[in-house]
Amino acid sequence: MIDFENRTDNTMSLELLNRIADSFTDRDIELILMDNKEIQTINRDFRQKDQPTDVLSFPYEAMPMSPLGSIVISLNYVKDAAQKFGHSETDEFILLFIHGLLHLLGFDHECDEGEMREKEASLIQQYHLPKSLIVRTEEKN
Repeated sequence: MIDFENRTDNTMSLELLNRIADSFTDRDIELILMDNKEIQTINRDFRQKDQPTDVLSFPYEAMPMSPLGSIVISLNYVKDAAQKFGHSETDEFILLFIHGLLHLLGFDHECDEGEMREKEASLIQQYHLPKSLIVRTEEKN
């Protein structure tokens, strides 16, 4: 189950997100939607990067009845990327959620051998979503 805290005026459906999460874990996930200012503070405090970002993941220690972790998403990034890449805000929100979920599950595209990219690509194809964060980042470089 996703425990959704929406700190914005935007509404987002969790139906598909719950199905995706349930296919990987039976643990709860905290999902927080916020603006760039708030996510920049979190990014600065926890990653020493004083800039806004699109998605952050914070896995929790595995304990009985504890959530899998928290995923924090910037609504500003959702809106900007959806416009830039020509798809819906919902699709972008789902892409960012998948990216964050995979990090909570232990995937790390910064140091793995492409496993996260493959898993993301599989989910994108399964749910008919646009290009993933990893693919877009690779195309920029």
